[in-house]
Amino acid sequence: MKRRKSREVKVGGLKIGGGSPVVVQGMTKTKTEDVPATVAQIRKLTQAGAKIVRIALPNILATRALSKIRAEVDIPLVADVHFNHKLALEAIDRGIDKVRVNPGNMGRKEILKIAEKAKKKGIPLRVGINSGSLERGVLKDHFLKGRVREDEEERYRTTVAEAMVKSALNTVKLLEKVDFSDIVVSLKASDVLTTILSYQLISDKIPYPLHLGITASGPPPEGIIKSSIAIGALLFQGIGDTIRVSLTYDPVEEVKIGYQILKSLGLFKGGPDLISCPTCGRCRIDLESVAKEVLSEIEGIKTPLKIAVMGCEVNGPGEAREADIGIACTKRGGTLFKKGKPLRKVKEKDIVRVLLEEVEKMSQEAD
Repeated sequence: MKRRKSREVKVGGLKIGGGSPVVVQGMTKTKTEDVPATVAQIRKLTQAGAKIVRIALPNILATRALSKIRAEVDIPLVADVHFNHKLALEAIDRGIDKVRVNPGNMGRKEILKIAEKAKKKGIPLRVGINSGSLERGVLKDHFLKGRVREDEEERYRTTVAEAMVKSALNTVKLLEKVDFSDIVVSLKASDVLTTILSYQLISDKIPYPLHLGITASGPPPEGIIKSSIAIGALLFQGIGDTIRVSLTYDPVEEVKIGYQILKSLGLFKGGPDLISCPTCGRCRIDLESVAKEVLSEIEGIKTPLKIAVMGCEVNGPGEAREADIGIACTKRGGTLFKKGKPLRKVKEKDIVRVLLEEVEKMSQEAD
């Protein structure tokens, strides 16, 4: 798919935008001042595939912990700072690789002070706009009074999206006036359609990389669905250079889901892709248990393999043939297919073992 052209920005040693692959970002959920816990979580996020990790800096204790955290991890770190610009200045001194600023809770003078120091250190800024913390005056007052009527919802979404874009553009212009161009922009709302519209509106107005996500999307499965629809729709249009799935959930799972979104769009090639049928009255084995066991066992494999676990003779043989390795189940077991050719019959009790053995062989051959 054709991607939107954006300027390259370096975060530590990582390139984003400028045609680089879409980057999956993670965020810690520990108390940042708890250095051992924060470092441990950063390492888990890194192992899951995160290329950038954002950490919250709500106070001076958290900010002072940065030096110790920085000494323990190599991944680029982003400081999430609100209200107090001095924390951002301190973070820059302590080795942060990028700073997120929110013009909804930080003044223009303060943002310029951060930009001045960031420019000297070669550190980019993310202009992070959230619908829940917009600057005063960018939203029409009558929309802020009580619940929005159903007949006004579409107009309200448009108004919020336009306000988010206006806020972002105002801050971008502010930074450009002082010759600061290492900029990344995000415009996040908890509403899927508002988020999509805001990115569509800004995508051709600025040359900078865009970071995608839904804010406050909630726990799974609702949060996964919202994030997948919004991020997926924008990426399909070529919009987006970095992504983060934000859930009320394990941050490691957020990273894994981010990669699943990229894989589903062909934007990431790595690790197995398991396909399995939803089952119906034709299925004669416990396919759900088989699929779950296979999925848990292939999690650590890095080789890009398409694996099929199919429950009956309708679509099973066809899907299994199209996969690198697959099982098409029958009443008495299943037929094992490899690279489009049937290998042998397999008894039901041996399906998982035989399939995993073949996956392991193919993974080793690829290495």
